[in-house]
This record gives sequence, structure tokens and C-alpha cells, in this order.
Amino acid sequence: MILSMTGFGRGVASSSSKKITIEIKSLNSKQFDLTMRVPSYFKEIEVEARNYIGSRMERGKTDLSASVEYVGDETPVQINEAVVSNYKRQIEELGIRLGIGAPQDWFGVLMRMPDTFRSDVSGVGKDDIEAFHEACAAAVDALEEFRATEGRKLYDFFVGKIKNLGALLDGIEPYEAERVPKIKARIEEQLSRLDSIEIDKGRLEQEMIFYIEKLDVTEEKTRLQTHLAYFLDTMGERQGDRAPQGQGKKLGFIAQEMGREINTLGSKSNHAEMQKIVVMMKDELEQIKEQVLNVL
Repeated sequence: MILSMTGFGRGVASSSSKKITIEIKSLNSKQFDLTMRVPSYFKEIEVEARNYIGSRMERGKTDLSASVEYVGDETPVQINEAVVSNYKRQIEELGIRLGIGAPQDWFGVLMRMPDTFRSDVSGVGKDDIEAFHEACAAAVDALEEFRATEGRKLYDFFVGKIKNLGALLDGIEPYEAERVPKIKARIEEQLSRLDSIEIDKGRLEQEMIFYIEKLDVTEEKTRLQTHLAYFLDTMGERQGDRAPQGQGKKLGFIAQEMGREINTLGSKSNHAEMQKIVVMMKDELEQIKEQVLNVL
């Protein structure tokens, strides 16, 4: 079963004083690229979290954000009572000297003054770290489930496109047989206009056989059919075990080989209807290549 690189997951866990929510989203990328936005007091475990997420995610441009809600009786931000008291005393003394009355809304004035709040957060406890890891693991689990769901959609998409390519490839066969007599008749017609030149019939047959052999597409058809089957085998079963790491890159390489065979078919076709089929095959393959970029 293939996985998509696109996904989203959320995990929530609580310690004795904090509720930690972690959200992870990922998009397609050739390498693993992680951006983390976490509160400063969790920076000490950022490297450990990066290593864990990297081992689970493998590839993709990944964005992690963590938010913390305090659920205990104590809050990390306290009113700096000494500073507020000093502000009030200075304002009262200034009002007396200037003959200005006291403010009607003391709290509104004082709470807007600088340094009236102080943060008592100096670090995190062991239970906070455990809760962070728990939320992180839950978020990655949810993201992997999202990736699996998207992977099943991609699988169905690829199967449909491979079947379309197989049907188009089969559609070439009727036009192959009619190419030879048409090419032979066209060459003979052109040669018949050269009245002054004597033609060696034996040599002409040899040259025509050589020319027609260069237009034979049997090998290209066989190789393309092999690539189509290999593409399906590489994806594995829709509901089966997870495909080995790097299947997206491998599918991309197979799609490139399919493109080479289709291009050769087009250059050798020398037939209007065959060329139309080749154009349709290229369209199907282009859609496959676009979606392969999303496969893990």
C-alpha cells in the first residue's frame, strides 16, 4: 500500500498543569524538512522531537505547531504587585503636585503600565515532557492515518490510469498491420514517377524491408507493457502492508521509462491514428507523473 506525503494530524495530552495540543501537517518534498513552532520552554526537547518525527515521517515538508493551555490553579503570568504599588504611589504624588485628580479607573491605568506582569515560567517538569511526547505521537499517528487514506485514493487513481494506458496500447495493434501496405504503396508510387531511372526490384524489396523494420514497434510495446505491470507491482496491494520506503521515487523512475517508450512509439508510428493514440497516452502519463510527486 502506498502512502501520500500530504497529511494532517492533531494530538492532545495533559500534564498536571498543562494541556498540550500539537498539530502536524505535511506536503510533498524530495527530502524531510521540518519546521517547529513550540513555546520557548520546550526548546530543550526539540532535537529529540525532531528525531522522532523524522523517523516516522521519512519524507515531506512538515510543519509542527504546539500550543499550551494552563489547567492548574497557578498561572505562568503573575501581577507584579510591587511594581503596580509603586506606579500608584507615583501617580498619586504627581497628582497632588500638579493639582490633578486621581484616575477613576485605577486598574485600567495601572494594568497598561510597563512590567506590571511577570512570567514565572522557568522550565518544564517531567510530566510536561511526557505529555508533549504523548501529544506528538498522537499527532503523528493521526497524520499517518490521513496519509494512508490519501494513499488509497492515489492507488485507485494510478490503477485507473494504468488501465487506460493498457487499453490505448492495445488500440495501436489494428493500425500496425495496415501501415506496411500503405508505406509500400506510397514508396512505389513515388518511384514510378522517376521514368528515367531503372529500379532493381530485388534491391528495392531489401530496402523496403529494412525501412519497415525500423518502424516496427513490437519491442516498445513489450517494454511499455512490462513497465505498466511493474508500476502496479511496485504499488503493492490497496489494503496491504505499507510499501517500503522510497516507493514514490521508484514509481517516478518507472514513469520516466514509460515516457521513453511512448515517445519512441510516437516517433516510429508514421500513422495519423497511431499518433493520436500516442498523444492520449502522453496525457495519461503526465497525470500519473503529477500525482507520483505526492507518493511517499
